[in-house]
Amino acid sequence: MSNAAAMTADAAQDPSARFYVKEHHPQNGSLLGFWIYLMSDCLIFAVLFAAYAVLGRNYAGGPTGAELFDLKLVAINTAFLLFSSITYGFAMISAQAKNKSATLMWLGITGVFGAAFLGLEIYEFLHLIHEGAGPQRSGFLTSFFALVGTHGLHVFFGSVWLIVLMLQVGKHGLIPENQRRLMCLSLFWHFLDVIWIGVFTFVYLMGVLP
Repeated sequence: MSNAAAMTADAAQDPSARFYVKEHHPQNGSLLGFWIYLMSDCLIFAVLFAAYAVLGRNYAGGPTGAELFDLKLVAINTAFLLFSSITYGFAMISAQAKNKSATLMWLGITGVFGAAFLGLEIYEFLHLIHEGAGPQRSGFLTSFFALVGTHGLHVFFGSVWLIVLMLQVGKHGLIPENQRRLMCLSLFWHFLDVIWIGVFTFVYLMGVLP
């Protein structure tokens, strides 16, 4: 009996069976949905960049970016995030080779770089607030904290996702579901790198110009 005939027979016996979908997860459905999510995230960051473009010179008699930004510290933080992207790439290569231990090792190194990035960013925020340059001081600082802080929150939640995924890979191995999750996190992590390059250039480098 064909599948269609079997489903027809089941529907005749149980009317609710006609609504049962066996293939509930279409192939590549997760990646398509995740791309849609990333596009929505692009809109969020576009709004934040636009707000900074409008407010970035509104100092209200307060400190400017040239007075506040420590480019050496920011450059080190940028290196941490860029290196984390490279190590995640090695994790994906190891996952494709079905090397579980190497995948977990590279994911762990990526998490360390991500934690270092967050640590330096929190240090920068606390230092600015201690100097009286909090988000309420001027329009420039409000837009700065909103843009950089939103990116930092994304890195934090990406790091949590990374830890959870390491636990899943450690328990279940490199099954197709975990391969798909690794790919989604890869898109997310590299997306954050691209956004940070924009932040580093548009906020920090241009911010120190007179």
